[in-house]
Amino acid sequence: MFAALADPMRRRLLDALARHGEATATFLATEVPVSRQAVVKHLAVLDRAGLIAGRREGREMRYAVRPEALGATARLLDRMAAEWDARLAAIKRVAETGQP
Repeated sequence: MFAALADPMRRRLLDALARHGEATATFLATEVPVSRQAVVKHLAVLDRAGLIAGRREGREMRYAVRPEALGATARLLDRMAAEWDARLAAIKRVAETGQP
Protein backbone atom coordinates (compact mmCIF):
# COMPACT_ATOMS: atom_id res chain seq x y z
CA MET A 1 0.00 0.00 0.00
CA PHE A 2 2.79 2.44 0.86
CA ALA A 3 4.58 1.66 -2.39
CA ALA A 4 1.38 2.39 -4.28
CA LEU A 5 0.94 5.72 -2.51
CA ALA A 6 4.61 6.68 -2.80
CA ASP A 7 4.32 7.54 -6.48
CA PRO A 8 3.09 11.12 -7.12
CA MET A 9 1.28 10.10 -10.31
CA ARG A 10 -0.69 7.44 -8.48
CA ARG A 11 -1.65 9.98 -5.81
CA ARG A 12 -2.84 12.32 -8.58
CA LEU A 13 -4.94 9.54 -10.10
CA LEU A 14 -6.37 8.70 -6.68
CA ASP A 15 -7.24 12.38 -6.16
CA ALA A 16 -8.89 12.53 -9.59
CA LEU A 17 -10.95 9.44 -8.81
CA ALA A 18 -11.97 10.91 -5.47
CA ARG A 19 -13.10 14.12 -7.20
CA HIS A 20 -15.02 12.40 -10.00
CA GLY A 21 -16.35 9.41 -8.07
CA GLU A 22 -15.81 6.95 -10.89
CA ALA A 23 -13.84 7.18 -14.12
CA THR A 24 -12.28 5.24 -16.97
CA ALA A 25 -8.57 5.10 -17.73
CA THR A 26 -9.28 7.10 -20.90
CA PHE A 27 -10.88 9.91 -18.91
CA LEU A 28 -8.13 9.85 -16.26
CA ALA A 29 -5.50 10.16 -19.00
CA THR A 30 -6.99 13.59 -19.79
CA GLU A 31 -6.37 14.61 -16.18
CA VAL A 32 -2.66 13.76 -16.03
CA PRO A 33 0.35 14.27 -18.32
CA VAL A 34 0.91 10.58 -19.13
CA SER A 35 -0.47 8.17 -21.70
CA ARG A 36 -3.55 6.03 -21.23
CA GLN A 37 -1.29 2.95 -21.09
CA ALA A 38 0.69 4.49 -18.23
CA VAL A 39 -2.56 5.34 -16.44
CA VAL A 40 -3.72 1.71 -16.78
CA LYS A 41 -0.45 0.49 -15.23
CA HIS A 42 -0.78 2.92 -12.32
CA LEU A 43 -4.41 1.89 -11.81
CA ALA A 44 -3.34 -1.76 -11.68
CA VAL A 45 -0.92 -0.95 -8.84
CA LEU A 46 -3.62 0.95 -6.94
CA ASP A 47 -6.06 -1.92 -7.51
CA ARG A 48 -3.57 -4.54 -6.23
CA ALA A 49 -3.01 -2.38 -3.15
CA GLY A 50 -6.77 -2.41 -2.54
CA LEU A 51 -7.10 1.37 -2.78
CA ILE A 52 -9.39 1.35 -5.83
CA ALA A 53 -11.76 -1.12 -7.43
CA GLY A 54 -12.55 -1.59 -11.09
CA ARG A 55 -15.77 -2.88 -12.59
CA ARG A 56 -16.52 -3.70 -16.19
CA GLU A 57 -19.27 -1.74 -17.88
CA GLY A 58 -19.62 -2.92 -21.45
CA ARG A 59 -16.19 -2.63 -23.03
CA GLU A 60 -14.88 -0.16 -20.44
CA MET A 61 -13.41 -0.57 -17.00
CA ARG A 62 -14.68 2.02 -14.54
CA TYR A 63 -12.55 2.68 -11.47
CA ALA A 64 -13.55 4.10 -8.10
CA VAL A 65 -11.82 4.76 -4.79
CA ARG A 66 -12.39 2.25 -2.00
CA PRO A 67 -13.05 4.62 0.93
CA GLU A 68 -12.78 1.86 3.54
CA ALA A 69 -9.23 1.10 2.39
CA LEU A 70 -8.26 4.76 2.57
CA GLY A 71 -9.79 5.02 6.04
CA ALA A 72 -7.74 2.05 7.23
CA THR A 73 -4.61 3.60 5.73
CA ALA A 74 -5.32 6.93 7.45
CA ARG A 75 -5.78 5.18 10.81
CA LEU A 76 -2.51 3.30 10.37
CA LEU A 77 -0.67 6.51 9.52
CA ASP A 78 -2.22 8.26 12.55
CA ARG A 79 -0.93 5.48 14.84
CA MET A 80 2.53 5.67 13.28
CA ALA A 81 2.58 9.45 13.67
CA ALA A 82 1.63 9.17 17.35
CA GLU A 83 4.42 6.65 17.95
CA TRP A 84 6.97 8.93 16.27
CA ASP A 85 5.71 11.93 18.25
CA ALA A 86 6.25 9.99 21.48
CA ARG A 87 9.75 8.95 20.41
CA LEU A 88 10.70 12.49 19.43
CA ALA A 89 9.33 13.83 22.73
CA ALA A 90 11.50 11.30 24.60
CA ILE A 91 14.58 12.34 22.61
CA LYS A 92 13.85 16.00 23.33
CA ARG A 93 13.41 15.26 27.04
CA VAL A 94 16.76 13.43 27.17
CA ALA A 95 18.49 16.22 25.24
CA GLU A 96 17.08 18.93 27.51
CA THR A 97 17.34 17.21 30.89
CA GLY A 98 19.96 14.55 30.36
CA GLN A 99 17.61 11.97 31.87
CA PRO A 100 15.67 9.23 30.08
